[in-house]
Amino acid sequence: MRRQPSKALLAHARAELGVEQPAVARGMAGAIRDAVNSNSSSGDTVVGVLFYGSCLRTGETGDKILDFYVLVENYAGAYASRLMGLANRLLPPNVFYLEWLGEDHDGDREIVRAKYAIVSLDDFARRARGEVLDLTIWARFSQPSALLFAKTPEIEQAVAAAVAGAALTTLAEALPLMPAGATSRDIWAGAFALTYSAELRSETSDKGEELYALDQARYDMLLPLVLENLEVPFVGMGAADGELALREDPDGSEHRRAKWRWMRRRLKGKILSVLRLLKASFTFVGGIDYLAWKISRHSGVEVVLTPWQRRHPILAGPVLFWTLRRKGAFR
Repeated sequence: MRRQPSKALLAHARAELGVEQPAVARGMAGAIRDAVNSNSSSGDTVVGVLFYGSCLRTGETGDKILDFYVLVENYAGAYASRLMGLANRLLPPNVFYLEWLGEDHDGDREIVRAKYAIVSLDDFARRARGEVLDLTIWARFSQPSALLFAKTPEIEQAVAAAVAGAALTTLAEALPLMPAGATSRDIWAGAFALTYSAELRSETSDKGEELYALDQARYDMLLPLVLENLEVPFVGMGAADGELALREDPDGSEHRRAKWRWMRRRLKGKILSVLRLLKASFTFVGGIDYLAWKISRHSGVEVVLTPWQRRHPILAGPVLFWTLRRKGAFR
């Protein structure tokens, strides 16, 4: 049974969101906020900026593309163009790319690159709670993130509640497929493997294990907080390492319902991934080159773009997608 996040879980989310981040990430967050506000019809649409992704997890920002989510008041006021606002509302998020001249650790000027997704605060919270089949929000924000800007203390509290809800949703959807005796590693790695399988991803099948190993202490500490919220029985397996395990097998009917939900989620998720890639061709300057770089980096499949493909990403997209899928770039 799902619940509102407990005080302990909310405290964990607030503490994690407030962890100090590198100056380059904070500077880029400010540059993104200024860019979004300057392109909005209201001039002050941004209510929060979240930093997440591989650069946050590893702490490595040099020669990388930083990942952000920008939370806005509403889609109508987030753009000067009504069409852009409509596209964001119908198929969130809209994704953009930005280069900013920052400073490295030695104080030298360097170009910092980032992609950022725009979503309304209400939409972010609703999707983090799992109120729609799409897992884009809760899959990402059950992993570590940092709130680099919040317009008001109330916004900060709302984001913390949404992030705590993302962890609840992730495990609520994954636990019915986990057997008795599943440990923290089994649960989190299995949950991430499920979420990756429901999107078009170029990462290898052991990505869930990698995510858990990068921040094992964090996930081991978070697990009992979530299990208590979900009223799932668990047992300590040893005082030496504090390992936890599920005490009971999931209910058979819930197991079947969960399998059916994941089947539908995989189908819808892959369709949404394709549609978002097509939409990004309109909004993401240099997007097709970025996608080619990311696919090559994560899958090992070399992607060589022709000048025609760069000029016509919409027309080239479907053929390029199927070609790369046959080569094993997507799962």
